[in-house]
Amino acid sequence: MFWVFLRLGLTSFGGPVAHLGYFRAELVERRRWLAEDQFGQLLAICQFLPGPASSQLGFCLGLLRAGWCGALAAFLGFTLPSALLLVGLATAIHGLKLVACAVVADAVLGMWRKLCPDTATRTIAILAAASLLLVGAAWAQIIVVGLAALAGTFLRSGRGNRDGGGSGDGVAIPVPYGTQTGGWLILAFAALLSGLPLLAMAGDGLPAVANAFYQAGALVFSGGHVVVPLLEDSVVATGWVTPEQFLAGYGAAQAMPGPMFALSAYLGAVMGVGSSPSGTAAVALVFMFLPGFLLAAGLLPFWHAVSHSATLAHAIAGINAAVVGLLGAALYQPVLVSGIKGPGDVAIALIAFGLLAIWRVSPLLVVVWCLLARALPLGI
Repeated sequence: MFWVFLRLGLTSFGGPVAHLGYFRAELVERRRWLAEDQFGQLLAICQFLPGPASSQLGFCLGLLRAGWCGALAAFLGFTLPSALLLVGLATAIHGLKLVACAVVADAVLGMWRKLCPDTATRTIAILAAASLLLVGAAWAQIIVVGLAALAGTFLRSGRGNRDGGGSGDGVAIPVPYGTQTGGWLILAFAALLSGLPLLAMAGDGLPAVANAFYQAGALVFSGGHVVVPLLEDSVVATGWVTPEQFLAGYGAAQAMPGPMFALSAYLGAVMGVGSSPSGTAAVALVFMFLPGFLLAAGLLPFWHAVSHSATLAHAIAGINAAVVGLLGAALYQPVLVSGIKGPGDVAIALIAFGLLAIWRVSPLLVVVWCLLARALPLGI
């Protein structure tokens, strides 16, 4: 299990959406570890829950295939390559802020097309972005997501089951434990969500780092680029990381294979908290992924009972639309505000966006372009 996912972690370039394609090709088509329908059900679960969707999917696949040790092996194999590379680059990254501008703009455009297919979801996305631009605090993001779920339920209720209310109709997922274990895992998620802030009140040490990254990981729906505003609020607003360091790390993450959430390892390494940068990076990495894994593993035994709900499907559609708005607000602040310093930067970022959105080149080449362009007078 470790070697299979290590190979995926070393070669899965292209971000969270591309990761799902790699997983399907390797584990469904090539190795036939599970049926197409089972893969689709697991994907629906991970898209519904907060956390890094592709990493949650890998964790669940490892769990179902080889138990808890298999889940841990899948997580380590898929995550370690990008985490170690980002920690190694933590003190040597320069000129990557413009990569973040292009990547987030491309992500907003792609998610708008995919997750906002009708008037109701587009309205939710626009109102969510406007609200978050006016009130950028983390608590506002939680309220907006909650209101979007309600709005999706009411505004899209006339669409019936066309949006996937029957996603659990195929082959059942063979979960190796029962609802009691699932309940305990969900309880552990809630206990850490409420208990870590109490431990963090003691100061700015490792408990505070664990709490900041756990809270961010617990509130990110769909994973990937959506983590930008929550992580920015957790580490930049607190003064642990400068805006320049944050955007440079985010830009570097585009060049790495593996999960976007490995950015947490870089942030832990540069924030100067604790006695060892590598130790702080490990704490940040583990607690960034932990809430999503607890929720995914906890929900698996209950999935068959809830997967038929059309109301739930409409609520998820509303949440996804709000996620698009949240990322759109993040494109302005902190990405463009901190990354664009003049017309030269605008030109570099526009070309980088074209490379991603029009010519669909590898993110690694976009990183190379931005680094080289920043070294020329154009980037001054």
